Amino acid sequence: MITYNSDGVKMPAIRKRDTTAWIKSVTESYGRKVGEIGYMFVNDEKILEINKEYLGHDYYTDIITFDYDDGSRINGDIVISLDTVRSNALLFGKDYDDELHRVIIHGILHLCGIDDKGPGEREIMEAAENKALQMRK
Repeated sequence: MITYNSDGVKMPAIRKRDTTAWIKSVTESYGRKVGEIGYMFVNDEKILEINKEYLGHDYYTDIITFDYDDGSRINGDIVISLDTVRSNALLFGKDYDDELHRVIIHGILHLCGIDDKGPGEREIMEAAENKALQMRK
C-alpha cells in the first residue's frame, strides 16, 4: 500500500491513483513488489530537521529515503521537500510537475536497489529516472 501525506505544506496536486499505478509498474519492471510505502511531503525546514536527526547531515535536500526492505517486496518512507523540488525545477528549467514526479520515482528506484552516490551511479540513476518517467506518459 502507498500512502501520501503532508506536514507543513499543502498536499501537491498529484493524481494518487495514477501515481500509485505508475509506481507499481516501475517497481515490477525491477522484479519487485510494492509493500508499505509512505510518502511525506514537507518544507525545507522539516527536511533539514529530519536530515540532521536521522542522518547527521546539516544540509537541505529534495528527498530522503528510508529503506525497510523485505526481500522482493519494497517497503520504506520517502520524505520530499516541495520547496527544494520547486527551486530545482526553476534552477534546471524543468516543469514543476515533471520534477516532482522525478523525485517521487527517485525514492522508489532507491528502494529497488539503485544508488547514486558512487562513481558512475548518478548516470545510472538518471537513466532509470528517465525510463520510469516515460512509463508515466
